[in-house]
Amino acid sequence: TLLDPASTPWGSPLVPDDTGNRLRFQLELEFVQCLANPNYLNFLAQRGYFKDKAFVNYLKYLLYWKEPEYAKYLKYPQCLHMLELLQYEHFRKELVNAQCAKFIDEQQILHWQHYSRKRMRLQQALAEQQQQNNTSVK
Repeated sequence: TLLDPASTPWGSPLVPDDTGNRLRFQLELEFVQCLANPNYLNFLAQRGYFKDKAFVNYLKYLLYWKEPEYAKYLKYPQCLHMLELLQYEHFRKELVNAQCAKFIDEQQILHWQHYSRKRMRLQQALAEQQQQNNTSVK
């Protein structure tokens, strides 16, 4: 469940077109996307950030990025999966281990490779289907 934004020291989730919140929006957007990098997560874990209750609460607050009106700004949507996993203490503790970060990194690469090939096949099939439709219409 999401924290009530009014009860957090960070306030309400941001509106990117409000000039007063623009910088904060950009900072939170950039930070959330950094969470997609397993090596950065390992860095944070090794420096004890995940043991800091205020930092863990901040990660909980950032779950508002899962809402469509905010998620549409993300360039690296896998950061949302990492943000979700960071809600679990066991996951945060495991990130101290560099092998854990390496494993996550390898899994991300495998996912991207599979996704790219699958997407290319789907696009080729769609192009072939459109070409067949165009030739049958003539």
